[in-house]
Amino acid sequence: MDTVWFICVAFMIVMYVLLDGFDLGAGAIHLFAARNDRERRTIIRAIGPVWDGNEVWLIAAGGTLFFAFPALYASGFSGFYLPLIMVLWFLMIRGLSIELRGHIKDPMWTSFWDVMFFIGSALLAIFFGAALGNVVRGVPLDESGNFFQPLWTDFSPFSETPGILDWYTILIGLLALTTLVVHGSNFVAVKTEDELNARSRRISRLFTLATAALTALATLATFWISPWMLQGFNERPYGYVLPLIAIAGLVGMVFFNLRGDDRRTFLSSSAYIIGMLTSTVFGVYPRVLPAVNPENSLTIQNAAASDYGQAVGLVWWSIGMVFAAIYFIVIYRLFRGKVRVEDEGY
Repeated sequence: MDTVWFICVAFMIVMYVLLDGFDLGAGAIHLFAARNDRERRTIIRAIGPVWDGNEVWLIAAGGTLFFAFPALYASGFSGFYLPLIMVLWFLMIRGLSIELRGHIKDPMWTSFWDVMFFIGSALLAIFFGAALGNVVRGVPLDESGNFFQPLWTDFSPFSETPGILDWYTILIGLLALTTLVVHGSNFVAVKTEDELNARSRRISRLFTLATAALTALATLATFWISPWMLQGFNERPYGYVLPLIAIAGLVGMVFFNLRGDDRRTFLSSSAYIIGMLTSTVFGVYPRVLPAVNPENSLTIQNAAASDYGQAVGLVWWSIGMVFAAIYFIVIYRLFRGKVRVEDEGY
């Protein structure tokens, strides 16, 4: 049952990154892909019907942790208190930017919210990547499952007391940013036409190269800083199919972008994200929060709720997932196709 819930939580996190990831990427390219107010409204209209629904996956994942792995929820949310508050502010800034931008027809007003939309989206991508980097690197958990980290200390690779932001977590944060820029650019290309479509393709092509380079660096850095992850793959060789999915997605992003096939390019960036995240999850398993001192790590066994609680929760989680699937299928079918700016709306 512990492994089942580990997979469920991983699934929800992957879904969040896949769906809200293109929202963040669209925000990160908002100032550069669009050259005028009409094009910026087009980008916002492309994600407008779905962005708030996509963020539900993040809330649901947090709620799932609460009853499936309460020890992880307590340690992670207290130890990462400051960055989580910053993430909350960035989420609010993004939401306010989307909703308030069109309330006043004034260039200064719209420009201010355009900048805020960009800042909130880009910093969220970096902070989410840094959070993943902290999990892979490990945190200074004590025997009681508590830890505290400053936002940063120094950025030396040999520091004994790294902060939440250090050379490795920033590297992963930059990889997350370039990945979501590509993913968002591909989505905007799928949803738009003409010059905005062409610029989105060019941005995707450029940042795909950056993503490929950062992927290689991040992989080497990960196996250097956390060699136990490679050991996990060697012990369970079938897991190597997951990084192969990521590589195939990376190749597909380049190939289909050059062919001008926006839909398959977007599906390729989705495959890359799935492959990278599942590879990380597979390497971390059975840990849910690795510790600098491995003996203090939280695992699926010592962080899990009771078997009864997990069994009851699985029933309600399954029912909730059915309704969530219906909702997202209906929403994405209703708003499929190219978007066009009209007089009303975003």
